[in-house]
Amino acid sequence: MIDFEYARASDVADAVRRIASDPTAKFIAGGTNLIDLMKGNVERPSRLIDISRLPLKTVEKTAAGGVVIGALVPNSDLSYHPLIEQQYPLLASAIRAGASQQLRNMASTGGNLLQRTRCYYFYDTATPCNKREPGSGCSAIKGLNRMHAILGTSDACIATHPSDMCVGLAALEAKVHVMGPGGERTIVFEDFHRLPGETPHLDTNLHPDEIVTTIELPARGFATNYTYLKIRDRLSYAFALVSVAAALELDGGTITEARLALGGVAHKPWRDPAAEAALRGQAGDQTSFARAADLLLRDAKRFAHNAFKIDLARRAIVRALTQAAQGTPQSQSDKKIR
Repeated sequence: MIDFEYARASDVADAVRRIASDPTAKFIAGGTNLIDLMKGNVERPSRLIDISRLPLKTVEKTAAGGVVIGALVPNSDLSYHPLIEQQYPLLASAIRAGASQQLRNMASTGGNLLQRTRCYYFYDTATPCNKREPGSGCSAIKGLNRMHAILGTSDACIATHPSDMCVGLAALEAKVHVMGPGGERTIVFEDFHRLPGETPHLDTNLHPDEIVTTIELPARGFATNYTYLKIRDRLSYAFALVSVAAALELDGGTITEARLALGGVAHKPWRDPAAEAALRGQAGDQTSFARAADLLLRDAKRFAHNAFKIDLARRAIVRALTQAAQGTPQSQSDKKIR
């Protein structure tokens, strides 16, 4: 473990002042990702700024009928909160699909948004990685890339975003509220995370001197026809090979609104408006679902060890949409796919 200084922020403004004055400092709340990175010598902050006691731990209804979630609400508390279970069960399910109960007890909502990639080579400081050291190369492209991206890749990086919660937030069209030296601003969830392009070391569009304060959900929660389906190597704690957040609104057997987000396949939660538009006005059947899957995966690129992900994703999309249409969401307690 490296040497570092420790400081505790007294309020949000103090946290912003501290991070703005030291570009090598890092915020710490639950520490479920940052501590691992520090142990592996991947992250080397000069100072940890403890924000765990800031007043950002509430879940409250908005005047517009949505919900505002404090950035420090633990994942476990959020997934079992009555407002979330009742109005946004898709999000509750996505959170429960992730990590282990012990980690969810510690992990914060804001920290979940800021997880770094779980690429083997990113964690292995003996190998080149453009996310760790820009311009050094991507070891995964010609290396062991079974877990890696099939969508939105670049010649600089093919890593995947690891969060389950973020896939649910993407499908629900959340907004992220942040605070920096210039004041508050709001980032729509689609624009919060970045594709790798030529700058894979930049995971998000959050500025280095900003802090996530709250996440806002709109009133529409798709509480009846939804599912979060996660395909992984084992049913216990594991990252997704492919995950699907599917949400529908139906009028009889006709789809009037559709949301689809994929995890485990790209550098950010993956949505495609064309695939969702193709579902609207269509019958909720296998033909419509297969067409949407083909649209969502039309630009998929395979690498040496992850070609199977394309067909796996196609079948997972169809299965998830079927579960959502039938109102039979995937259970996160037994995890067996029905």
